[in-house]
Amino acid sequence: MRIGIPKETLLEEKRVALAPAGVDALVKAGHSVFIQTEAGLESHFTDDEYRKVGANIAYERDEIYHRAELIIKVAPLTDEEVSLMDEDQIVFSFLHLAVSKRNIIEKLIAKKVTAISYELVERNNELPVLQSMSEIAGQLAIQIGERYFCSDFSQSRGILMGGLTGVSPAAVVILGAGMVGLNAARAALGRGAHVIVLDKDLYRLRRIENYLGKKITTVVANSYTVARGAKFADLMIGAIRVKGEKSPMLVTEEMVKSMKRGAVIIDISIDQGGCFETSRPTTISDPVFVEHGVIHYCVPNMPSLVSRTASYGLTNATLGYILDIADNGINNALLNDSGLANGVCTFNGFCSNEGLAETFDLEYRRLHIFSTN
Repeated sequence: MRIGIPKETLLEEKRVALAPAGVDALVKAGHSVFIQTEAGLESHFTDDEYRKVGANIAYERDEIYHRAELIIKVAPLTDEEVSLMDEDQIVFSFLHLAVSKRNIIEKLIAKKVTAISYELVERNNELPVLQSMSEIAGQLAIQIGERYFCSDFSQSRGILMGGLTGVSPAAVVILGAGMVGLNAARAALGRGAHVIVLDKDLYRLRRIENYLGKKITTVVANSYTVARGAKFADLMIGAIRVKGEKSPMLVTEEMVKSMKRGAVIIDISIDQGGCFETSRPTTISDPVFVEHGVIHYCVPNMPSLVSRTASYGLTNATLGYILDIADNGINNALLNDSGLANGVCTFNGFCSNEGLAETFDLEYRRLHIFSTN
């Protein structure tokens, strides 16, 4: 199969879809890989490294899209990228179509593109590709929170995450006990913070307690407990995700107004719309704004801050699926792996994701796949 890796065009997206090790595995399996020149440069992978493992370096983005049967990416598709796609191609990426533009989905359907979204692929009731980035985002949230606790940021509280003898530590309130919440809680505990995790799911709260012990406080999330958490927090992290849908708005503007002056909000859910009413997307180069005296950090592609680690993480999480598609063809890969099939949003000219169809009032058709063996 011909596999294409374009250079990411999203502002300040520094990750690349496959590290050279992943390309090496594909080439050794007999597939052709085309990668756009300097696609890996922001992750510190050179064209020479890709060339040495057998990749073909393309100097025009159009060449990638017109030669490849399978496009693998990191960031959601732009209008321009969808326009470059050919009929019956396959694209595998973080698509986030629930918060995308309707016309992007319509173009994918019109071109009969098989669009597979990383964040919807399942295995053993988990989301393996998404989780690789969630581990990073959870850890980064604590590093970033500490950065904006410091007095060199003019509107900060000027506090130390772990406190010191006779001085209480910072209160870190985490909304969501999934993979992001677990990693954020673990990192915050390691820094000596007072950690509170809220979630509606008792099973998830028990699981995070089993991992981290009674050093953290777990609370069932509802409007009352979330409001109390907002008042108490020095750092409040939004780590709520509903598969394939926009994030629920859990923290109202009134709750934000009640927070301490100089408190920090990190809305990791912003790539799916955000869970704070006052959130709006920011960028790596201009990451924060202050609303009602509260510092907001709302960067949708946080793992790009550690692009090399993130690119290795993506490679580890996606390579098995890419090899399956390339070795066996898309139909057989989907037939043999229901978890991969769960990630398919458009297929053969129709929307194959029921939630997406409802959101955009599109015709929904269940995935019907026939073996090509």
